[in-house]
Amino acid sequence: MAAPDTLTPVRSQPWRVRFDAGRNARGKIGFVLIPNEQTIEADMIGHAPAGVGMYFARAVMPREITTTSLAQCAETLAAAAGRILPDDGLDVICFACTSGTVAVGEDRALRELEKGAPGARPATLMGAVRAALTTLGAQRIAVGTPYVDELNTHVAGYLTGAGFDIAAFQGLNLTTDHEMIRVAPDYLIEFARAVDCPDADAVLISCGALRTIEVVDVIEQTLGKPVVCSNQAMLWQCLRLAGIDDRLPGLGTLLRDH
Repeated sequence: MAAPDTLTPVRSQPWRVRFDAGRNARGKIGFVLIPNEQTIEADMIGHAPAGVGMYFARAVMPREITTTSLAQCAETLAAAAGRILPDDGLDVICFACTSGTVAVGEDRALRELEKGAPGARPATLMGAVRAALTTLGAQRIAVGTPYVDELNTHVAGYLTGAGFDIAAFQGLNLTTDHEMIRVAPDYLIEFARAVDCPDADAVLISCGALRTIEVVDVIEQTLGKPVVCSNQAMLWQCLRLAGIDDRLPGLGTLLRDH
């Protein structure tokens, strides 16, 4: 083998490179996750319509899921958003944590996202939930979450402040993503049935770590009413903000009809 100093210089040929539109020609959506989140990436990529790219970064916070720990995400939201396709740009940037939106504050979360990705339309997961419930015409809702009581109190406050009446509210008292990501989807069907009540016109199962999107259609068929879950709502709103109006079957009334 020739020594490096005796190698013949390589000169590129004047190729006429042929380009196509690439894999994300219809839209580029970015998500800022919390550190140990392990459900959202697969849900967003797995259900993305053809031509839509889904990209991710992570904010910084302690392991335990509480209002205090989640609020610390605010300090790194802008930096995380700025790491996603910094030279190519995004159409939408979303803080992908339902309870984290409440802990940080929706207005501040949107400001931080705009700071990090100024060319993108900002969104939050809880904001997507609120928009989804409104679009479905829900007024009185039954709510199930995996959170501890302290965090549930803040989530309930956000929902009532947004104008919804809460008919029932149940939490599973889990404290880490490691627990939340392993809640069995068939158990979530049982949980939704237990949370529901006759005078609720919709059911919300909150938290992006839960695998509710896998069974949201089954839950709707079981309960006979609209059901919103975090990742379904986030996918719907981010696509619509990106100007993508595809209807997606098997993911509940929201993505099928709106």
